[in-house]
Amino acid sequence: MKYDRKSLLSLRKHVGIVFQDPDSQLFSANVIQDIAFGPQNLGLPKEEVSRKVEWAMEQTETTEFSDKPTHFLSLGQKKRVAIAGVLAMDPEIIILDEPTAGLDSYFSKQIMKVLDHIQKQGKTIILSTHDVNLAYQWADEIIIMHDGEILCYGDPVTVFEQAHLIRKAHLDAPWVMETFQFLVQEKFFSANEAIPQNKEELFQKISTIKSWNSGKISG
Repeated sequence: MKYDRKSLLSLRKHVGIVFQDPDSQLFSANVIQDIAFGPQNLGLPKEEVSRKVEWAMEQTETTEFSDKPTHFLSLGQKKRVAIAGVLAMDPEIIILDEPTAGLDSYFSKQIMKVLDHIQKQGKTIILSTHDVNLAYQWADEIIIMHDGEILCYGDPVTVFEQAHLIRKAHLDAPWVMETFQFLVQEKFFSANEAIPQNKEELFQKISTIKSWNSGKISG
């Protein structure tokens, strides 16, 4: 990387960063002005700025409070506006630091719904989190870091199967994996069966066992 003005401007066109605390990122008088700040500073024409801002608000479901002062927003709304501000610059990669930190279950799901929608449009999302359950069920690839070093890297199942490295990083195994491993230990499942990555997959496996046992009993 080069740190001259031209190189940094080019980098900002490709990589966007969303801070953990949205108050460190939002500073304009209202939502629409804040979202427009990034593309305006990229030197885009006024018409293109408006188009990108409208699109970003649609993606993050922030249109309904576009004229609202940012300091009147809830934490969940602020996080969505911060994401919209980065999205309006149309980067190829978006880096988010603890996007669900401080949010209850409802607003955490809202944020992840927004990120799902963005990711399906071909954007690369790098998400930093201490929530192993979120990482396990959502990520395609996981990097576990400890003291500034990479301990392991790979798909979620492969990474969290390395129990000694998870302990070294002072993390716990995801509850879905722990539950499944317990059921394997208790002979409900074969050790060769694919490990589920979310509760829906786990519940489906349990339902299959229940259906099989019901058929066996009735037979």
